[in-house]
Amino acid sequence: MDWKDVLRRRLASPNTNSKRKKSEQELKDEEMDLFTKYYSEWKGGSKNTDAFYKTIPRFYYRLPAEDEVLLQKLREESRAVFLQRKSRELLDNEELQNLWFLLDKHQIPPMIGEEAMINYENFLKVGEKAGPKCKQFFTAKVFAKLLHTDSYGRISIMQFFNYVMRKVWLHQTRIGLSLYDVAGQGYLRESDLENYILELIPTLPQLDGLEKSFYSFYVCTAVRKFFFFLDPLRTGKIKIQDILACSFLDDLLELRDEELSKECQETNWFSAPSALRVYGQYLNLDKDHNGMLSKEELSRYGTATMTNVFLDRVFQECLTYDGEMDYKTYLDFVLALENRKEPAALQYMFKLLDIENKGYLNVFSLNYFFRAIQELMKIHGQDPVSFQDVKDEIFDMVKPKDPLKISLQDLINSNQGDTVTTILIDLNGFWTYENREALVANDNENSADLDDT
Repeated sequence: MDWKDVLRRRLASPNTNSKRKKSEQELKDEEMDLFTKYYSEWKGGSKNTDAFYKTIPRFYYRLPAEDEVLLQKLREESRAVFLQRKSRELLDNEELQNLWFLLDKHQIPPMIGEEAMINYENFLKVGEKAGPKCKQFFTAKVFAKLLHTDSYGRISIMQFFNYVMRKVWLHQTRIGLSLYDVAGQGYLRESDLENYILELIPTLPQLDGLEKSFYSFYVCTAVRKFFFFLDPLRTGKIKIQDILACSFLDDLLELRDEELSKECQETNWFSAPSALRVYGQYLNLDKDHNGMLSKEELSRYGTATMTNVFLDRVFQECLTYDGEMDYKTYLDFVLALENRKEPAALQYMFKLLDIENKGYLNVFSLNYFFRAIQELMKIHGQDPVSFQDVKDEIFDMVKPKDPLKISLQDLINSNQGDTVTTILIDLNGFWTYENREALVANDNENSADLDDT
């Protein structure tokens, strides 16, 4: 057919395929239809072609809101049942006694001193006889962990039994703490820990002498140590794992020992003598008996030689009520001053010394605090020490990464943070540091005199 005829026919026929310009709404509708079509195909295709997606478990469960009472009760009940089941999985006293009997029966001579030993073969035999609850302890990993230098390749029965006892105690304690975890998220709030310690008091013989009227102050004193060291960001909650990992709970439960020595009680923050000492100091400082401490009252703390500049910073940075400090804030203050080598205490002190909130201490910061020391030295008739000399000593001690700035991490890494802070805030502490060589010499002379007599 001639192309001219084709062209004539095309022009003569009605233009059914002519494109009409679509409106904006029609374009949007078409786009949405296409999106829905392709998305449905993709979603349906994934489900049909890959069975793996069907096996992914649900990993997020929304916590019930405060007004969802039924869901909250269901959650509490299910947690209680779970913890009871976990508790039943632990070894009881009878099962621990049976385990000890089996270990003793399968010991392998010769003994090392008074230590009975067991080899790996008998170790596995005991594991088979001890029952399913003990299976987790009788592994090659545990045996290798306790294997030291025995030429026969044996481990100490006592060390293994103590290991089992420690594990059982940790799980028991975790379950006990979890019962107070109201939120069920693996941490304790301040009120949760207060309830735990309050209910623990009757089980600690060393606290039998405490009057019930003092319980609230004792609980406050005990809880503050946990939160001061384990909650440095002041979130108001502590992980149960952190409580178990630190030694504080051991110190607290040490009070179960009815024959605990006086020396141990004096060094244990949780003991009755220690709690009464701290609270007694607070009452002695509170001269107007209003239950709070003013700056003037706090200035008599310890040797009463802390500088006014430092005390000003304490009341600027710490929580106060109408310019006065309550018992909780006082406990943080005491914990910081009595544990100046600890990172948490240095963080507390660093925040007070960092007057410009720059995250580091510079020459200006050091001079700001040391000028108050110099003024106190003049008042007490002592010859002021040059700031340049003290500044050089501080930087030499700390050895910061930046030669002009001292960060918190620099203080911690130097292991001299306690000395640096003492020099800057306390005249008595500075005097002791400045005369350290003479004091050491005097101590040596006194010890020599005692030896001669």
